[in-house]
Amino acid sequence: MIKLILTAFTMTALLSAAAAAGDAGSKDAKVTLVYEHELPNITGKSMKGVLVEYGPGGFSSAHTHPNSAFIYATVLEGAIRSQVNDGPVKTYKAGESFSEMPGDRHGVSENASETKAARLLAVFVVDSSEKELTFPLKK
Repeated sequence: MIKLILTAFTMTALLSAAAAAGDAGSKDAKVTLVYEHELPNITGKSMKGVLVEYGPGGFSSAHTHPNSAFIYATVLEGAIRSQVNDGPVKTYKAGESFSEMPGDRHGVSENASETKAARLLAVFVVDSSEKELTFPLKK
């Protein structure tokens, strides 16, 4: 069942990426909500799929997510450097995955390449009432 859901997310992400042109001049990651569905067996929870597209040298500023969010991320293309909380900075390549627990801080989220694009699909299990999924960290 989970494999079927992840396959559906990946296909939606790929179709969305093909239909949308990114801002080639910006280093900020492009973030698109590609899937949203309330979970029928867990009242008040939803699953949301977010496609994150990084141009060459692109990044997301340090951030956190809602305290109710559990996140599973899969790199679809290229390689992504990521740091969660005070852990080491790790590089994840296409096909590799990582997760974030409720309350985690995402200090580094960037394309590992200065010349090639990178994309990841982040799947959130989050309170249905949450509309904002990313909050910048205060410096």
